Amino acid sequence: MRFFGNYQGKEDGSIRFYDVKSKKTKFWLVMIYIACFAIALIALYPVFWLICSSLKNLTEYLSTTQILPKDPDWTGWIKTWNDFGFTKYYINSGIAVAGGVLCAVFFNGLMAYVLAVLKPKGHKIILALVMWCLLIPPTTSFVALFVNIKKIGLTGSFVPLWLTMGANAYWVILFKNYFESLPKDYIDAARIDGCGVFGVFTRIVLPLSKPIIVVVAIFAITAAWSDFLMPFLLLSGTDKETVMVKLYSFQTSIKTNQIDIIRAVLYSIIPPTVLFALFQKQIMGGVMSGGIKG
Repeated sequence: MRFFGNYQGKEDGSIRFYDVKSKKTKFWLVMIYIACFAIALIALYPVFWLICSSLKNLTEYLSTTQILPKDPDWTGWIKTWNDFGFTKYYINSGIAVAGGVLCAVFFNGLMAYVLAVLKPKGHKIILALVMWCLLIPPTTSFVALFVNIKKIGLTGSFVPLWLTMGANAYWVILFKNYFESLPKDYIDAARIDGCGVFGVFTRIVLPLSKPIIVVVAIFAITAAWSDFLMPFLLLSGTDKETVMVKLYSFQTSIKTNQIDIIRAVLYSIIPPTVLFALFQKQIMGGVMSGGIKG
């Protein structure tokens, strides 16, 4: 649009203070704010509804369509937590997340190190295969993956969940592009001092790559926490069920009332929401610095 083209290439902001003096610019700026507010309202309304509904008792929830609770019941949150033993499932999810993050950073980073720094013969073919993996829907590999995991006797264990987090093509590309931007002088100096291939990776490359490590770690935490299908196939019916697996059993149980399900849903989304709120600057900065180069 011609309006937006007028503000391209400005180094001190797309729309500056004296630009707003124009009635046309002011009008479009107000329209942009209204559109952003509407989008935010649509995105946040379901969460607002969940929070308000969780503070109602079951009778009020079923008998009225009013969003705000008449008499907020905060004790219901504690009752739901204790009745369903969320402490145990939080711990299980924490174990799955911790191992998944370590594997995601180490194995994906190691693969990217080979492609970006070592560049052995045939590395371009390997890179093409990694890029090709981005086109494959993850669900298409679940059957073969589950069959192989069952054959080697790893069902009912967290280990397969950790290992699958260590093979993510997108995270490999993020690491690779970031590693390519690192100063080569540090790597060359380490090699001259007698540092081995693995030593360069652990002592030079990883310490210099903290921003992208934080980004991949946050992505891995979110992915491992919200993962349902693989934990359901591997851990269902065991004492290692994660929050998402147990949430599914709550929803399919006729003994669970709707208010408890709503509170359980909120319990499941609190950790990733808090994580993004605390580290959104690192997430956006790391994605921009380690994103796919055009």
